[in-house]
Formats: sequence, C-alpha cells, structure tokens
Amino acid sequence: MAKQKKCNNPISANANRDARWARRLARARQQVEAPKLVVEGHLTRMVGLTMEAVGCHAAVGARCLVEGPDGEDIEAEVVGFSGEKLFLMPTGRMQGIVPNARVIPTDRVYDVAVGNMLLGRVLDGAGNPLDGKGPICATERVPISARAINPLARHPICEKLDVGIRAINALLSVGRGQRMGLFAGSGVGKSVLLGMMTRYTNADVIVVGLIGERGREVKEFIENILGDEGMARAVVVASPADDAPVLRLHGANLATRIAEYFRDQGLNVLLLMDSLTRYAQAQREVALAIGEPPATKGYPPSVFAKIPQLVERAGNGDTGGGSITAFYTVLTEGDDQQDPIADAARAILDGHVVLSRELAEAGHYPAIDVEASISRAMTEITTPEHQEAARRFKQWYSLYRQNRDLISVGAYQPGSDALVDEAMGMFPHLTEFLRQGIHEPVGLADSINALETLQQIELVSPAQVAALQGGMPQQTLPVGANPYAK
Repeated sequence: MAKQKKCNNPISANANRDARWARRLARARQQVEAPKLVVEGHLTRMVGLTMEAVGCHAAVGARCLVEGPDGEDIEAEVVGFSGEKLFLMPTGRMQGIVPNARVIPTDRVYDVAVGNMLLGRVLDGAGNPLDGKGPICATERVPISARAINPLARHPICEKLDVGIRAINALLSVGRGQRMGLFAGSGVGKSVLLGMMTRYTNADVIVVGLIGERGREVKEFIENILGDEGMARAVVVASPADDAPVLRLHGANLATRIAEYFRDQGLNVLLLMDSLTRYAQAQREVALAIGEPPATKGYPPSVFAKIPQLVERAGNGDTGGGSITAFYTVLTEGDDQQDPIADAARAILDGHVVLSRELAEAGHYPAIDVEASISRAMTEITTPEHQEAARRFKQWYSLYRQNRDLISVGAYQPGSDALVDEAMGMFPHLTEFLRQGIHEPVGLADSINALETLQQIELVSPAQVAALQGGMPQQTLPVGANPYAK
C-alpha cells in the first residue's frame, strides 16, 4: 500500500501544477490583447481639395491621418473610393503635403461632448472651443450622426411659439417643433431677423449654427445680437466660409446633434442655422471634387439627398419629449425664388418666410413679403377667428399691391371697386402693422390683439377718398355700408 501511495503522488502533483499553469495562462491571455493590425497607405495624387491614396482600407466617412510637414499629421475624411483608390478630403489646411505621404486609417468616429457645460460656449466645426474659455470637460460624448425618429412616434405640432415678431406671430404663426425657412437674397436682413427671434423667442436652449458665412459675423452675432443674457442659454457652432467644405458639413451636423441632445432631455430647443444654402454648397464642393456629375445648375444629386437628411432631424421628439423648432436661412441667388436649393428647401420645410428686396430698399423692416410667405402648421395651432383675420389682412394687402400702379398715377377712380376702396383705406394701417423695430419685441397675445384691432377700423367711403384727392368736402360713410368693417 505504501508503494502504491508513493507511485500516485507524482502524478497528482503534476496534474495540479498543470492546472495552475493553465489558469495562469488563461488569465494572461485575457490581459494581453493582440495589437490591431493597421494597414497604412500612401498618397499618389492630389488635385484641388481631393487626395487619392492607395494601399489602405477605410470606410466612407472614416478619419485618416496624412503625414504632414515637421511630423504634424493632417486629418482627412474618406469621401469616396474607386477600385483600390481612396478619395480623401482634409478637414484643415493642406499646405506642406508631399507626394507619397503616409496615410494612416484610424478607428475614431466624429463625436461631440454634450451636457450643460456647452451653454455659453462657442465651438468650431470639429467641436473644439473657440472662445478661449478652456477645454470642454464632459463625461458624455455622442456621435454627430443620430438615429432617425419613427414618423409615427413624433409628437404633433399643437402648441404656438412666440417668436417676438408681430408679422410672424399674427400672419405666419409658428408652432413648437416646426421647421421654417427664411428665404432672401444677400443684404435683405436675414441675420438681423434671426437675431430678433433669438432674443425674443421663449426657448429653454438656443443652438446657433453659423455655417459658411463671413467670419466677422460670428463675433458680431455673439456680442451684438445674443449678448450676455442670450449666451447664457445658447450654444454657438461657427464654421465660417474659409473652413474646408468637410468641416462646414460637420458644423451643420454638429449643431443639429447638440440640439437633438437637449431635445432628448425634454427641453424646448430653438435651432437657428445660417445658412442652409452654404451647407448645400459645401456638399457640392465635395461631390464635384470626387467626380460626381452635376445635375441641376451645377448641383450634384447628392446635395438634394443631404438637405432632407439634415432637416428631418429637427422637429418634435417622441411623444412626451422635447422639441426642436428650427429656422434655416436660404440664400436665393439673384433673388430667384426658383433657385434649386430654395425650391428643394421649400418642399421639405414646414413653411417659409420670404424677405423682399423691394421692401428692404424702401426702408420697410422686417422686409417680410406676406403674400409669398406661408406657415403650413398655422391651421392646426390657431383659432378660426384668427385664421379669418389673417385672411382678410392678406386680401387687403394683396388687392392694394395689385392695383398700386393704377392708384399711384391716378388712373383708378374711387368707387369702381368696393374691395379696392377698402384696401386703399386700410393699406397705411397694414404697412404700420408689418413694421417693427429691431429692439421692439411684440408678444404673441399682443400680435393677435393688434390683428383683431385692424379688423375694427372704420374705413372711409369712396366719396371721402375722392374728396381727399380732389379737395372736396368729406362726407360720412353710413354705418353698415362697409361689409368688412366691424
């Protein structure tokens, strides 16, 4: 028995030792990860803003590092491929790039720090601070692309929003979660109107995207329009015209993603983007640079796919959540309302406010053309009485403008048309209603009351109009002779 026990001990000891080594090896394998193989490539061609690389593999939208001068890498994004070639476009400066420079793919995604620490800050298109207030310390980062909301899960637009502009509140009522466009040529007052809505709109958070505009406007917008009080609840994303086109695209997506984050927290967000046209032009630069054929007036088809992808991210969230009320400025080149970008935006947005150069040149501000403007959600958020008052206003305004030339040269004879006579008497009041000073906020209730007051003005009769024009004694209009006067 002793011999048998002595023979079994070495076998048992060896088994225990092997088991211990196996456990140690398993733990070591868990702690040691094999280095990820990164296949680097090199540049073969660079024309304009586009770089071509071979030898590496990366997905469209991936971030790559291109070896630059003095060992500083330049970040670029994959925007397309053809066979073994990758098309890259830098997000920054391209000076100093040499032939056969190394191209290193990365596994990083474009993301942004989110949280309340963003309030009062100014970011560039990459999410880096521009205001000199130090880095943004956040524990949560989200990718700049977000999931699409199920259309059936969106909360309907049923609540009016006070934007502080009398003409919009009364005649083009906007609801929470609505997406509106400001259509105008250059120098007609888009930015000033945006600034007025920024100061006077009742929103929990304001997100401003200054995309592709003049660099000097960034500081002016922050200091002169937002001010300290406005910046306390605002986030500004600025990607001016001298940024790379990819960075301008990122700036628009970044501003939208920040607005989405605050909406998901149950807050009411006001998103102002100036401008949607510059966003489309940035996509055009990218698409044409990689060889996409132009379609409508030089715009490739991808431009008209990108616009709804960006705009549809705004609006109301899931039922019971927050909202994003968005205003996008659209630059109509040459005041052409049939511009392809303006036409595409008009079809996808929930309404549009057209600014008239003729009114602006006449000193009429805000230069809102109420005949060409519309709010598609107005019938859902206003009373029948409000809608009827707005309809009468537009009828008077349109009738006078249609007959303005005849009236101005004296060819129209008062009494020829009762509706035109009423429009002539009401036009000075209508014009005064539409005018508003930059520092003159008008609330929603006051706007509606002013519109109802207009309906109660007692108009003059055709005989009185003739008397005023010809020096005849004035006569009193009998009560009830004017069907439109209350």
